[in-house]
Amino acid sequence: MSELPRLVGMVHLLPLPGSPSYRGSMAEVVDTAVSDAGLLVQSGFRSLLIENFGDSPFYPGSVPAETVAAMSVAVEAVISGWDAVVGINVLRNDARSALAVAAATGAAFIRVNVLAGTMFTDQGPIVGEAAEVLRSRRALCPSVEIWADVMVKHATPPPGSDPALLAGDILERAGADAVIVSGSGTGAKPDLATAGMIREAIGREARLVIGSGATVENLAELAGVADTVIVGSSLKHGGEAANQVDPERALAFVEAAHTVGLA
Repeated sequence: MSELPRLVGMVHLLPLPGSPSYRGSMAEVVDTAVSDAGLLVQSGFRSLLIENFGDSPFYPGSVPAETVAAMSVAVEAVISGWDAVVGINVLRNDARSALAVAAATGAAFIRVNVLAGTMFTDQGPIVGEAAEVLRSRRALCPSVEIWADVMVKHATPPPGSDPALLAGDILERAGADAVIVSGSGTGAKPDLATAGMIREAIGREARLVIGSGATVENLAELAGVADTVIVGSSLKHGGEAANQVDPERALAFVEAAHTVGLA
């Protein structure tokens, strides 16, 4: 990636074929994704992260072939329709499928919820597979970046886990290009003390990304520790992640990002 995105807007896909809540229309999935992406780009977002948000309950690891196929179709439509740097997250933790989608569509980065270590989640224990993921990247798409969460949201770390040490391992031993710090759940603000501790541990040369909870009101303090901010819920109608993008909220967020040097 030639330039690190400072501001990333979420495109939450509707339920895909095979998921319990699928509405029976891939055209609706694609049209909604392209519409949300367009509202973000037109508001000033130059980077997007696309994920299968509507597919809950999620598989803890590999997703079925129909999910990969559907995501590839939706991602290709967004990339063809709008000029933006695009990333992929295949929930809950299918990094190799995310790499496959990126290789097929030309996406620039992926998000991996658990790249190293173990997290206890509502899908059960999830164990990082950095060795497999890094080898898949080398084979499929060597230029695609890997952004990996430290103690990802909607999960509990093992007792005694040290987020600063884990962040260092994710970068140095697991091979991530950036670490992501999030709150406890979707739309939840991260603990700034923890984010600051991780920033101090990894230094300013490494990349730290805020992965949830960003708002117009707290963006300045988040920008004090982060290189990049991913935002979703606060851009949506009513501040709810499952809703479509509210152009007024998106524009206000970009204006605030300009003020603090993130856009």
